[in-house]
Amino acid sequence: MPVIYVDADACPVKDEVYRVAERHQTSVVVVANSFLNVPRGHPLIRLQVVGDGLDAADNWIAETARPGDIVITADVPLAARCVKLGAVVLAPTGRRFTPDSIGMDLGLRNLMTDLRSADPLSLSTGGGGRPFTQKDRSAFLQALHEALIQARRD
Repeated sequence: MPVIYVDADACPVKDEVYRVAERHQTSVVVVANSFLNVPRGHPLIRLQVVGDGLDAADNWIAETARPGDIVITADVPLAARCVKLGAVVLAPTGRRFTPDSIGMDLGLRNLMTDLRSADPLSLSTGGGGRPFTQKDRSAFLQALHEALIQARRD
């Protein structure tokens, strides 16, 4: 069975990961820059606290995950690194990053970064991304369940 790695500092679906992992009896590693509450004493779930450095959690995940593992992240550069190594990568919305989609995802992310740096005021009125919805949560639950079913078949 794969290991599920959660890029946890801003992840809105940690509880959902725990529920699905328990149902599938799959190990979860919650990776964060500082202490987070995770279910204590649970044999399948552990917290990995990494250094405070920029991208420390991302680097730890990218260096530890293996082909077939599952990575949960909204961070597109981390997703690209993990897709390249053969991991299944899911956004908290349930969207799967794939070898076919990751180039476009990176391009869009880089474009938005360039636009924000060129004129930060022009993009600041939107208040960030769209709100995380119950539909996103449901789509994530379904996508994680399907990824674990597929991993079991493989």
